[in-house]
Amino acid sequence: MMFSDAFVAIADPNRRYLLEELRRGPKTVNELAAGLPVSRPAVSQHLKVLLDAGLVNAKAEGTRRVYTVSSAGFLRLNIWLDQFWETAPGE
Repeated sequence: MMFSDAFVAIADPNRRYLLEELRRGPKTVNELAAGLPVSRPAVSQHLKVLLDAGLVNAKAEGTRRVYTVSSAGFLRLNIWLDQFWETAPGE
């Protein structure tokens, strides 16, 4: 299920950091790795988890991949979460 994958993806503090950085604008793996105490390959693995969960997008620009937040992925997550804020019948 996409939502469980998304929740697993955002459970990791390094991945939350990556999402917060990407919220500020598109970035490459090297730019993202500069702010984390983990290796560049580890950052790539974290980005793959976020990609698989539909929370980020990647676009090739020459030999680099540029990552951005996936608005569609977060919209699906928000729609699912919003159902819990609605008043249940009988409340």
